[in-house]
Amino acid sequence: FNLVSCVYHGAKKMNSRRSKLELVFDILVAIQNKGGKIKPTHLMYKSNLSHKLLSEYLDELKAKELVREEPTDKSRVVLITDKGLNFLAEMRKVKEFTETFGL
Repeated sequence: FNLVSCVYHGAKKMNSRRSKLELVFDILVAIQNKGGKIKPTHLMYKSNLSHKLLSEYLDELKAKELVREEPTDKSRVVLITDKGLNFLAEMRKVKEFTETFGL
């Protein structure tokens, strides 16, 4: 169960698989909702992904400079970049547009 998906994609989609774009959106929203930085384990739970799948997505998001990782005293955190925030803003516009037309 992913509350972010429920809110942004409607309850009817909860039983279907999320698209890659929806997964990326959910990951970035989860980071943003925690003040722009989050521990990978917390992100795994918030985005409802396995460790392996989250690692694959984070590698891709880092390569595209939408997120970055920083070490902390005991572990590391994932931070959303300005580019990631811009991506989220544009995705929200697209979602609003498609929902307006029932697409």
